[in-house]
Amino acid sequence: MGEKFDSSIDIRGLVCPMTFVRAKLAIEDMEAGEVLKVTLDYPEALKSIPKSMKELGHETLSSTESAPGQWELYIKKGAR
Repeated sequence: MGEKFDSSIDIRGLVCPMTFVRAKLAIEDMEAGEVLKVTLDYPEALKSIPKSMKELGHETLSSTESAPGQWELYIKKGAR
């Protein structure tokens, strides 16, 4: 279901700022152009993670509700 991805993390049960910290650490270990799938259940992170990732030069490809109260973000690592 959804986009193709190179790596994934499941941060369900976590709240901000740990949701962003975990996503940031995961994407730092990836190569430019690779896609990270983030599974989460904290609604605020749907806004904060894409905003913070954009500031770091990464692109959110999609955000989908995969189950009631659960979402998947697909983030493409930028060149910097």
